[in-house]
Amino acid sequence: MRFPEGFLWGGATAANQFEGAWDVDGKGPSVPDMMTSGSHTAPRRVTEQLEEDALYPSHEAIDFYHHYEEDIALFAEMGFKCFRMSINWTRIFPTGMEDKPNEKGLAFYDRVFDCCRKHGIEPLVTISHYELPYALVQKYNGWVGREVIGCFEKYCKVIFERYKDKVKLWLTFNEINCGTFATGTVLETSNIKGYTGPFTVENDNPQERFQALHHQLVASARAVQYAHEHYPDFKMGNMICFLTAYPYTCAPDDVVRTQKHMQMINWFCSDVQVRGAYPRYSKRYFTENNIHIQMEDGDLEDLKAGTVDFYTFSYYMSNCVSTDPTIEHSNGNMLVGAKNPYLKSSDWGWQIDPKGLRYTLNEIYDRYQIPLMVVENGIGAYDEKDADGKIHDSYRIDYLRQHIEQMGEAVEDGVELMGYTPWGCIDLVSASTGEMAKRYGMIYVNKFDDGTGDLSREKKDSFFWYQKVISTNGEDLS
Repeated sequence: MRFPEGFLWGGATAANQFEGAWDVDGKGPSVPDMMTSGSHTAPRRVTEQLEEDALYPSHEAIDFYHHYEEDIALFAEMGFKCFRMSINWTRIFPTGMEDKPNEKGLAFYDRVFDCCRKHGIEPLVTISHYELPYALVQKYNGWVGREVIGCFEKYCKVIFERYKDKVKLWLTFNEINCGTFATGTVLETSNIKGYTGPFTVENDNPQERFQALHHQLVASARAVQYAHEHYPDFKMGNMICFLTAYPYTCAPDDVVRTQKHMQMINWFCSDVQVRGAYPRYSKRYFTENNIHIQMEDGDLEDLKAGTVDFYTFSYYMSNCVSTDPTIEHSNGNMLVGAKNPYLKSSDWGWQIDPKGLRYTLNEIYDRYQIPLMVVENGIGAYDEKDADGKIHDSYRIDYLRQHIEQMGEAVEDGVELMGYTPWGCIDLVSASTGEMAKRYGMIYVNKFDDGTGDLSREKKDSFFWYQKVISTNGEDLS
């Protein structure tokens, strides 16, 4: 068998994209709650105040808050061993600055984790998945304010103690490396004063962005240290948005530019989180970009002491890197790149590269040699019901099959792979566009871009296919 016994098959979600109930039971507004809907042609907007005529898709999303029992039962029917989800920070601390947590918010996740346990599903919990309390943006400009480190530590201590008997696998920040590039500013570091949309880059401030990222790296390390000291059975991981890149040509300039891309986009944050220090190549990058990280005594020691136990990442696609500005570009997850003529693309223009996942797994494992987990992977597509009223999503099955095959190849290569949780196991709101039409799930949710829909759940063909994959531990992919 390619996949080890106990392999964590499951699915992945984020609270702000599927939970809904945005102001229920004491929850405060987070950054996504201030983001309007959009599309792949019309960008989302960040509004300082809620606008009456605008649609804010996170407010209801797919209402997991009131459907969690039904949804987790469906995950269990698929055979999930693991469910990756996040805790909504503002459900626990509505502004992030309260002295005492919101009991109703804590109780909700008690119910969710108890439901997971009842079905034999291991929760994998992301502590902060793009849902910084909006009050911390207003007061500190997001993670630019060093004070946010203390807010995060307080939040971690509360949830660690509350759920110590229910959650053993934790990820500190979702796709933390998105803070290394301008289009990740709103969702990741949330230093968004003056920003009109999540991918608006005209106001980019690299000094501010990397200072915010430093504060996150310190916060992550402190959380890991605290967990290791007080809860030795916890396993603490990081989470990287891996944007695999190939040189567009064998021209040395393309090769060197690709190497630099891989260093600062893909390796920088995990070098800190796994190895415990800023990498040597970052010094030149900071000098050439006039970035001066303000550190306090103890920061470097915290980074050294707060290294993670396992490495997780998202993988959707790959791109090419070229020094030729005339090369045709493709769309992508956070970044665009030179279009690879050997690959096909999804409905949203993301290039499909299953073999790139095997390549990526080998590169990561050779670098760090700690357990790996693919915690996001999937294809956003238009799902249309056939004449029989069913969704026959063979394109999704093909995508997942090819990527699982390549994960199996990586395992045979010697990579220590502990699990796989494809993104959007149930349809949810797209973080980048705010759409429902961009569907990833194996469970269809009757919810549409205009906010209508009865929120009913239906099984797609991929539901039954993935059920078979899990039951055979990845041996039957037919």
